[in-house]
Amino acid sequence: MLETGRESMTPPWRVLWTRSNCEQLVYDQLAVKGFDLFLPTVEAWARRGGVRRRERAPLFRGYLFLRHAVDKASYLEVCKARGLVRLLGERWDQLEVVPDGEIHAIQRLVRSELPILPYPYLREGQRVRITEGPLANVEGILVRGNPKKGLLVVSVNLLQRSAAVHLDCTQLEAA
Repeated sequence: MLETGRESMTPPWRVLWTRSNCEQLVYDQLAVKGFDLFLPTVEAWARRGGVRRRERAPLFRGYLFLRHAVDKASYLEVCKARGLVRLLGERWDQLEVVPDGEIHAIQRLVRSELPILPYPYLREGQRVRITEGPLANVEGILVRGNPKKGLLVVSVNLLQRSAAVHLDCTQLEAA
């Protein structure tokens, strides 16, 4: 029961919309000020100076997540970050919320070290739950599958963005 009380006092996840390629800049500025942030990144190919190499890139380009009790003062402090477009929502006291379950699923995908790729947001498809392995109990949408391989899509509905991971379909069940 104590965990339930703690969870209810935990601030919800909010979304920060950044200028193009400014996700890390905004993250660094706000992390120094003590804000709880989540910037999901994946390995991606990049070309710099004519040389191709693998480096970390944001999973959801232009967005990162903030978990903080937002009052007017903290809202203004966040808005001062260079590279930030705005927080998603109507006003400082009516900000959009991303459900904890969606953030938790994205965090599990990133920590699993499985190959993750950005995927178009889906509204239709069967919801499934992974039954075993490093992603056990993560729910998502099965996009295509055969008896051996499938593509599981985990979405952040507010952003209308998704991430996908290839996995063994024998580890899935209907959610």
